[in-house]
Amino acid sequence: MADDDTKRLAVLIDADNATASLTSKVMAEIASFGTPTIKRAYGDWTTPNLAGWREELLPNAIQPIQQFAYTKRKNATDSALIIDAMDLLYANNVEGFAIVSSDSDFTRLATRLRESGKTVYGLGRRDTPEAFVQACDRFVYTDLLGAEPAKSAKPEVPDVEALLRPAIVGTAKVDGWAMLSTVGSYLSASNPGFDVRDYGHAKLGDLVRAQSYVEVREGRTASGLVQLQVRLKPRSGRSR
Repeated sequence: MADDDTKRLAVLIDADNATASLTSKVMAEIASFGTPTIKRAYGDWTTPNLAGWREELLPNAIQPIQQFAYTKRKNATDSALIIDAMDLLYANNVEGFAIVSSDSDFTRLATRLRESGKTVYGLGRRDTPEAFVQACDRFVYTDLLGAEPAKSAKPEVPDVEALLRPAIVGTAKVDGWAMLSTVGSYLSASNPGFDVRDYGHAKLGDLVRAQSYVEVREGRTASGLVQLQVRLKPRSGRSR
């Protein structure tokens, strides 16, 4: 498996179900996960509703894939994207996939790609069905990247303490201290949609420092690198 810095990614965009104006920010976010070596956007480019994409494709070096909607109520775009994803999977020249869509129809695709050892990143709106979110290794809500048209009320984000406590306990050593990077991996694995930006912070280290029930210190990895460690403070007023 390639390192994150060299991980090759196939970016597959459901243009019917993504926001064109966020394309540059979406691509920048994906670049933080690896190197996008394949970038394709799927849709019927003859329809007026995709006109906004024309200004985004060339600057972001995205290849438009034309798919005519021959039959009503049948999503040919989804089918074309899924077929290409499977072709790319069997070609085995990428280590991961970024699926840009809010459509639950890609849930099984994400699961299948992960079953084959590929990393799957999803990017979509807040109203993305939870099944698709959970099928990805990591899911990024695009409203965190910029203004997103409101199609539904924004749900409340999970309580940060309810997420952090089990993550720290589940990764702590016998002395109660846990490496922050391990805590971050636990959070992503247990909740693919977890994002520190939902809580007003840019980094996980900033988030944990802001929690009164968490202690933070600098530690060292086995290789001698400095890394933050965290542990839970004892609950006050409780005895065992």
